[in-house]
Amino acid sequence: MPAERLEKKLEQRLSELGRSGRLKGDEAVITKVIPAADGKGPRFLLEGYGAQPFLRMNSNSYLGLSFDAEVKAAEDEAVRQYGTGPGAVRFISGTWAPHVALERRLAEFHGREAAMLFSSAYATVMGLLPQLITDRTAVISDELNHNCIINAITLGRPAEKRIWKHLDLDDLERHLKEAAQKCDRAIVVTDGVFSMRGDHAPLDAIRKIIDKHDSSFTENAFLIVDDSHGVGAFGPTGRGTEEVTGARADLLVGTLGKAFGVNGGYVTGSATIIRYLRETSPFYIYSNPITPAEAAAALKAVEIVDSPRGQQLLGHLREMTARFRHGLTVLGLETLPGEHPVVPLMVRDTTRTAVLVAHLRNAGILATGLNYPVVPRGDEEIRFQICADHTPADIDEVLAALGAFTGR
Repeated sequence: MPAERLEKKLEQRLSELGRSGRLKGDEAVITKVIPAADGKGPRFLLEGYGAQPFLRMNSNSYLGLSFDAEVKAAEDEAVRQYGTGPGAVRFISGTWAPHVALERRLAEFHGREAAMLFSSAYATVMGLLPQLITDRTAVISDELNHNCIINAITLGRPAEKRIWKHLDLDDLERHLKEAAQKCDRAIVVTDGVFSMRGDHAPLDAIRKIIDKHDSSFTENAFLIVDDSHGVGAFGPTGRGTEEVTGARADLLVGTLGKAFGVNGGYVTGSATIIRYLRETSPFYIYSNPITPAEAAAALKAVEIVDSPRGQQLLGHLREMTARFRHGLTVLGLETLPGEHPVVPLMVRDTTRTAVLVAHLRNAGILATGLNYPVVPRGDEEIRFQICADHTPADIDEVLAALGAFTGR
């Protein structure tokens, strides 16, 4: 075999990952969805587990819209009209009416001049950050930012890459002051909601610090926020961390694949910046967009969120999140403060995390353990994600399984 020596090295590396507890292993394969019934939310069948139903506590579909009848009908109708795929990248022949309608609606939803679709939120960040970085740019990034931000900064090769301590505003200000000595442009980039912890960035305070130092940079200091876990799931009307903090990013990244229940990513901002990105971003220019049907489904999802029914879903989501957080406290288990439906159970040990995940699966509950390097050493956790299609009975079922494990 021509690659046998390479494959031997790769097998050794896989073995190392396994010994250190960092191997993700085989993926669970969902084979069937059992609709909600009898006071319980949807259940799922997995390949290799026969007829055992599972309660899913590790989904990003915070409002349950991926199973919503109106969203599915919108996608079905668009497939009939426009087919199953875009046919090309957008500047050739791959832009369809649903793409344009969705971009306009997203810009309106976020109160921006323009919006731009990408194939995913990961591709969005990778496609915009490098295009705004020059050899006179400092990028200042929160130390717990998502992997897509880390890789985008690496790809952009800024003059200075600065990492500020998680949510430490004094450290952020120090970096801005130092960067102003050598750089013409500063980009402060942060997650809105931090996906592993469920805490959120104080955008109001961050905004004030950036505005204070903006005049020190000839090409501005500006704020980019990836609020993929916030938009649609956080805030009174689902507008995410901006709404919760009362602040505004210069560029806001969101996803269609979490609370909106579909697929794809997007960025919203000024008409000039969005136009520039359309002309320069390789992740947009050279990659197919989401399908017209996905765009139509996402448009329907945005309309639902921005409606009285959306308010009801968000209200129920907050109630279920509070119920679960309270239950963890009653059990004496450690979590982190917050209101977002990402609720981490801090285990702080790789082996114990794996044992608890296995216990939950035996109880018919799907939950994901997170270990180093996904989270820092000592922060090993199980990330529970509450969704609007969870019921009180579902939440209590999970709490009972945790109580059985801890003996409480």
